[in-house]
Amino acid sequence: MDLLQSFVDFMNVYVVEVGIAVGGENIPFMVILLLGAGLYLTLRLGFVQLRRLGHGLAVTTGRYDDPDEPGDVSHFQALTTALSATVGIGNIAGVAIAIHWGGPGALFWMWVTAFVGMATKFSEVTLAQKYRVTHAGGAKEGTVSGGPMYYIERGLGAKWKPMAVFFAVMLGFTAFLTGNAVQANTVSDTVQSTFGVPAAVTGLFTVVIVGAVILGGITRIGKVTAFLAPLMAAIYVAGAMAIIVMNAGAVGPAFGRIFTEAFQPTAGVAGIGAGVFVVTLMWGVRRGLFSNEAGQGSAPIAHAAAQTDEPVSEGVVALLEPLIDTIIICTMTGLVIVMTGVNEQRFPTEITLGGGDISYTAQMENDRYVSVDAPAELRYVGGNPVNVGVGEPLLSWHEASVDQLFLDAAMTQPFTGVVFAARGEAVSDDGQTVTSLHGMAVESAAPLTMEAFRQGLAPLGDWGHYIVLLGVILFGISTAISWSYYGDRCAMYLFGPQALLPYKGIFLGMHYMGAVIPLAIVWALGDIALAIVIIPNLIALILLAPVVVSETRSYFERKPWIENEAAHQRWKEKQKGAK
Repeated sequence: MDLLQSFVDFMNVYVVEVGIAVGGENIPFMVILLLGAGLYLTLRLGFVQLRRLGHGLAVTTGRYDDPDEPGDVSHFQALTTALSATVGIGNIAGVAIAIHWGGPGALFWMWVTAFVGMATKFSEVTLAQKYRVTHAGGAKEGTVSGGPMYYIERGLGAKWKPMAVFFAVMLGFTAFLTGNAVQANTVSDTVQSTFGVPAAVTGLFTVVIVGAVILGGITRIGKVTAFLAPLMAAIYVAGAMAIIVMNAGAVGPAFGRIFTEAFQPTAGVAGIGAGVFVVTLMWGVRRGLFSNEAGQGSAPIAHAAAQTDEPVSEGVVALLEPLIDTIIICTMTGLVIVMTGVNEQRFPTEITLGGGDISYTAQMENDRYVSVDAPAELRYVGGNPVNVGVGEPLLSWHEASVDQLFLDAAMTQPFTGVVFAARGEAVSDDGQTVTSLHGMAVESAAPLTMEAFRQGLAPLGDWGHYIVLLGVILFGISTAISWSYYGDRCAMYLFGPQALLPYKGIFLGMHYMGAVIPLAIVWALGDIALAIVIIPNLIALILLAPVVVSETRSYFERKPWIENEAAHQRWKEKQKGAK
């Protein structure tokens, strides 16, 4: 595990956080690329996310669906498959993590990422439809495949194939982590913190469910997600809306704090964002990307399977994803967290010394905290650390220091002795050896959102957290199901149909591993994969922007949906006659 953590730290420094120094602060290339490409496409397409959103809604209803057009699923099923991959853990855990690290202002930058991301997603889905391929021969006869690897190779030309291959390899790797291991990790972490069920047991349970669906291919995936996505979103949104309505007076101050701290941050609970604008910006963009996946190149793979011969007709459907996912659902999560104030609260916690979410931080100047290596030993007297000066290591949970440690869960016996980090145990002065202690610690990720719902719905009873628990389970499973399809299209592109079954086997194995690996490592690996995979996709989107502009202009000048609506009506009449 130490070797894996060292790899994560190295990649974070040289991949995720590398950037340009501006005014003494580092702006990561990841942030520049995402926001820059999204803004460029927004301007080139004349703010398509505002002007064509209504048409996207109309197409999604199915009124323009022509069953005789090529593809594997309907517009709605393609949208729900993509939404099942985007509306999920990022909305529950991702928002909580962004606020934990960057403070409430991080939510504002999630909105910005989503707004420009709507133009990005429109572009990548339109291109995925235009350059998709229809398979001939064998069991895949008549099915379609599309995505960035196809529009890189077919749109930019054969000389760009190495970049297409690189993208397919990296997205396949990302599918194992972001869309799979992170989902399993959040589900198992939440179930364990709620019911005490071991992560290994929960991981095995979700592996069986995911496996049963993904072995049926995109048709079964589309049917399952078309049911799960609206159901889980409706339950979650209803719970959040109830809290917002019951605390209507706190909505204005919450928004005020989000806007103010977007540019003048105070701190996330971990102290990392204290007065550092770029940190708040970075966490908002990182979690915004994880939430809506715009620019990542994953959702176009699902949309490429939609039944249509008009690429732009699916592009306008994709406009809805960042709107629904980040601007609506993530905002609800963020408001509930900020309104209840759980992001600044501490809770009785068992501090597992040999794993879990333990870490070590040191307080620097200006009340900022940084992660440090675990010390050989830490001395405590009366529950308090002996050395608490600037730069001194502090035992922390979710990257925030635990001020006082106790031997018992009731926290009546302050710990006096030494914590041996490498051994994962503590020895009291009276000779007692323990592997866990207790203290008041902060929460993060899904458990933080659960506590927000619990407190927010407390006037109605002690059950609000179960809404989040149900959402985590449904979101986590449905996201993993959708991401399995993204990964198997990459395997198909790289190795052909014979690679699909082995890929699915590895995918399920990674799902189980994700359930039992510590949360921080899994999320960090996911961020690293995301930072790499967006590069070839965004390069292709910028180079192919003229194609998107041309396709968009042609589509709205020709208005092919009028003919499609007539064809849809004829099909409906035929179906009625058959009955």
